[in-house]
Amino acid sequence: MDALNFDDPLIRKLILSTGIVVITYLIGFWVVRFINNKVEDFKRRHQSRRFTYYIIFFIDSIIITFIWLEDPSSLTTYLGFLSAGLALALHQVLLNIAGWLLIILRRPFGLGDRIEWDQVQGDVIDIRVFYTTLLEVGNWVEADQSTGRLVNIPNSTIFKAALFNYTRGFGCIWNEIKFLVTFESDWERAKKIVLETGYEHSEEEIEERARRRIIKMSKNYMIKYGKFTPIAYVEIKSSGVQVTLRYLTSVRKRRISENQINESILKKFKDEDNIEFAYPTSRLYRRTEEGKFLGSNE
Repeated sequence: MDALNFDDPLIRKLILSTGIVVITYLIGFWVVRFINNKVEDFKRRHQSRRFTYYIIFFIDSIIITFIWLEDPSSLTTYLGFLSAGLALALHQVLLNIAGWLLIILRRPFGLGDRIEWDQVQGDVIDIRVFYTTLLEVGNWVEADQSTGRLVNIPNSTIFKAALFNYTRGFGCIWNEIKFLVTFESDWERAKKIVLETGYEHSEEEIEERARRRIIKMSKNYMIKYGKFTPIAYVEIKSSGVQVTLRYLTSVRKRRISENQINESILKKFKDEDNIEFAYPTSRLYRRTEEGKFLGSNE
């Protein structure tokens, strides 16, 4: 085998390019290792690692581009032809990059936020150039709890699909729990018990935080809330009287709060002689020999 000719410009460029990649990789490796050892906050640690990778890729791209260009003055012409070709061949890729830039600059969501995007609900665990990764919640699992699946959504989706952020805004959500009692029940007493239970399980910290954030948001958005404490509503249904409790809760505590309130209501209604839960019923009719109709409930 012939020895490498180091005077060959092509060989020199290959060796130099390889050396640049290896050196920047080693630098990045030690920087990431330093970040993992020194930064305790997991969110800042992840963001710092991701920023390091982007910086290294950008430096490598710039240096290698100048190494392989014969004439630096032709850079503008070269980039012009390259951009036109990429726009045609890599249309979707460029849209993903544009979406990533929008997410980084405008920050409609960040790491750790709970969002619903392109009909997928989950917690944001990674934001990359081409896609964003969510830890899915909901779907076949009730009350917004994790399914354990990772979902990768192309960043270009930011331009065409609705995005819901549960975490931003005033940092909590309105939740509703419905209780159906019979028409014969004392629905006024039931409403009072439901509302009292809502107050017992309400968190003053959440309500105060929501109030502060609404005041702050009103400076940028046309938004106004006048009440942050629990509310009870009454509605007539076909099978009985429905009492609905509306209250503020943390995004990730919705199932816990529902469970606590439901347990309290079950215990309190059990002690009430004039309150019974209602359920859908149907009536069956049969004709007797005398031609009369007799009905029975099921």
